[in-house]
Amino acid sequence: MKQNSIPFMFFRGGTSRGPYFRSDDLPQDRDKLSEVLIAVIGAGNIRNIDGLGGGSSVTTKVAILSKSTEPDADVEYLFAQVGVDKKLVDFGPTCGNILVGVGPAALEMGLVPTTGDKTKVRIRATNTNALVESVIETPGGVVNYEGNVAIDGVPGKSSPVALNFLNIVGSKTGKMFPTGNKIDIIQGIPVTCIDVAMPMMIARAEDFGISGYESAQELDENKELFSRMEAIRIEAGQMMGMGDVRAQVTPKIGLVSKARNNGHFSSRYFMPWNAHPSMAITGSQCLAACYLAPGTVSDDLRKNTEGSSLEMVIEHPLGEMKIMVTYDYKDGELDFHSAGVVRTARLIAEGNVFIPRTISVN
Repeated sequence: MKQNSIPFMFFRGGTSRGPYFRSDDLPQDRDKLSEVLIAVIGAGNIRNIDGLGGGSSVTTKVAILSKSTEPDADVEYLFAQVGVDKKLVDFGPTCGNILVGVGPAALEMGLVPTTGDKTKVRIRATNTNALVESVIETPGGVVNYEGNVAIDGVPGKSSPVALNFLNIVGSKTGKMFPTGNKIDIIQGIPVTCIDVAMPMMIARAEDFGISGYESAQELDENKELFSRMEAIRIEAGQMMGMGDVRAQVTPKIGLVSKARNNGHFSSRYFMPWNAHPSMAITGSQCLAACYLAPGTVSDDLRKNTEGSSLEMVIEHPLGEMKIMVTYDYKDGELDFHSAGVVRTARLIAEGNVFIPRTISVN
């Protein structure tokens, strides 16, 4: 008996990958949409053997695009974080790495026309209502994927995709410091609850009894660490006004430590139930704001923050991420303006993905 088919494109965006869909091809009801995406990814199995997922949180992500009706945006981007071994979908956060592929995907899908050798695509990230400008190389009106830009965590080199993130302070909670404090003590651990591009709970690695220089694999094997972090994260979510976050991937977790090389600081980022192999783009912006703001858990790491812009270097397990931030200080308090990154994306496949006939796509 014939299965249901859905047109899709499969992109690597930054250090993540997954299927990109047009909203018109999917159910608008969130419960039905979740059922479809679980089937597409093959969620509920650690290997995602019956779907397109790759068995990790960075390979079970989905982008859903539609043409924007708002004057300040060209395309709307809805992100879905699909579970790996659990049949769940979280529409709460956004994803900056998958967002890297949104501009190229919008052009490939015909949602936005090319405008010369470079095309600017204005993206509304609907999960958090952030506005992002993406600049893609389009020589001859065709998206270019060949180039000389390398990013840690991805083999080879590709064409650059420049992203500039605007309106990202208080992305989910409406405040940079949703608890009203720059440091809260939760179960004996000092943490900074902060919301810039991504709600996060940030702490010093040493306060959790680790160096902060471990590999993602070493961290994933430390079950005691995850148990302790999760208990504190759940309490932090309540304090941030996010309710019961046990089934939500936000707030994410970041642990910071002194830089080992030439970076501003080192970080380990959690998604939150496993360690990110490198660094999330949205997470890097939140970590950057925590670093720049006086009085947070990053206070003893701060150096050379004078001025109004900074190319910040964040060290992670596979190398480093560079992020250009603009900001100033008013009465000693951080006023965070924008964050920009240069990443890469590549179209890997396109066609139709099939799901069981019993799951409706209407």
